[in-house]
Amino acid sequence: MYKTLLKPFFFLLSPERAHHFTLFLLKLTLAIPGVSYLFRRMYRFEHPSLRRQLFGLTFDNPVGLAAGFDKDGRHFRAMASLGFGFIEVGTVTPKGQDGNPLPRLFRLPQDEALINRMGFNNEGMDALVERLKKGKPRGLIIGGNIGKNKVTPNEEAQEDYARCFEALYPYVDYFAVNVSSPNTPGLRGLQDKEPLSKLLNRLQAINRQKPIPRPILLKIAPDLTDGQLDDILDIVKSTGIDGVIATNTTISRAGLATPAAEVEHIGAGGLSGQPVKQRSTEVIRYLKERSGELVIIGVGGIGSPEDALEKIRAGASLVQVYTGLVYEGPGLVKRIKKALVL
Repeated sequence: MYKTLLKPFFFLLSPERAHHFTLFLLKLTLAIPGVSYLFRRMYRFEHPSLRRQLFGLTFDNPVGLAAGFDKDGRHFRAMASLGFGFIEVGTVTPKGQDGNPLPRLFRLPQDEALINRMGFNNEGMDALVERLKKGKPRGLIIGGNIGKNKVTPNEEAQEDYARCFEALYPYVDYFAVNVSSPNTPGLRGLQDKEPLSKLLNRLQAINRQKPIPRPILLKIAPDLTDGQLDDILDIVKSTGIDGVIATNTTISRAGLATPAAEVEHIGAGGLSGQPVKQRSTEVIRYLKERSGELVIIGVGGIGSPEDALEKIRAGASLVQVYTGLVYEGPGLVKRIKKALVL
């Protein structure tokens, strides 16, 4: 139904407007008692073999919703009805910010891809906390993806991440430290070994003072060299964080089917979807082969069950989707889970 009826209509709208309208329709559907029951029956699929035990958490299944889809925690209860085992909210910053000017989200249908330069648009950590306080669906794992405000210089970035960590700690099950978005000027500079070590050590120092420390994962870019990935592994080991999310969007435009003039007209932003699939898997495989037991969440270009299995075979323990939902629809989650069982 999605690909034949809804998708053609959504693609008549601008990508950002379609995103908001989709979530409105989902909320409306779930408010109708009989329809909501049929909807959940249609999209949910659970099996004991899907359960995963990682860094002290029990995931009902290994398929998650990537950060960026529900920045402000408005929709995670509705999205849980699609059968996700975990949902990552954010990226959230201490203060609310508008992000970059519109338009800032673009489709590349020929490549089954998106380009975004959202710029960490969000209402701020306090607004997110108020929504998280209302609780979550039973069994759902919530991750908090944290970042820094655009106006905060990198030298003071630790304070932004620490404030978000403290605010979200009581309400999320794990943290994702986002230093890899290409849409906040200078942010990727925090992936360098020295500033990144300082940032993660600061968060770990706070974390170890808590009664129950939260798992901390680092979200990295697909554009890192092998040498930089080796540095990431050294940092993971020295700081004692729990894992890596590989990968964020890419700044590369290599190998696209979309005409170069159209891509150039769109301009700057992070590319997601099928074009990043291979590189994301390469990064996962590289990290896993050199680390052994490192927990990796694989994300990037998952548009089919086969794509998810590829990430898991490369070394991912969990996977996340976002752009794949835009092109394949909500049934993608169920199809991935079925493939993992059969």
